[in-house]
Amino acid sequence: MEKSWIGYGTLRAKARWEPMSVAEPDSSLQPRKPRIIEKPWGRETILAETECYASKILFVARGSRLSLQHHEHKSETMYLLHGRIRLSVGRSQDDLQEIELGQGELIDLPVGTVHRVQALEDSQIIEASSPELDDIVRLADDFGREGTSAP
Repeated sequence: MEKSWIGYGTLRAKARWEPMSVAEPDSSLQPRKPRIIEKPWGRETILAETECYASKILFVARGSRLSLQHHEHKSETMYLLHGRIRLSVGRSQDDLQEIELGQGELIDLPVGTVHRVQALEDSQIIEASSPELDDIVRLADDFGREGTSAP
């Protein structure tokens, strides 16, 4: 029976450690530009999008709100890098509480959590999440977007 630890090697049943070979440099080890997606409320800067995780920076303009939404598979952590936001969060659309986050605070949003970000001032949010970036179920939207996954 084998157990594998990504990037470190393989532990075999007889407790013999065999390190993985070092891969040859490839394009993934080169500097690159992030993907930037303009949104009606600001923009997303995609930093990482892998099979295991995703990471992005959200810029939300003062007074703007993201969709009231939830995710069927995606879980996320939001860290407020700059600014101040109001986060509506709950188990359902009818069970929302409002939380204010200031610079340096973070919140975990498990799968299925209904949430909406409103920027009380220009804000930058670092979002680390599971990799399902297109997993968006919109419940309400200030910009007339409906359904799932539209910019």
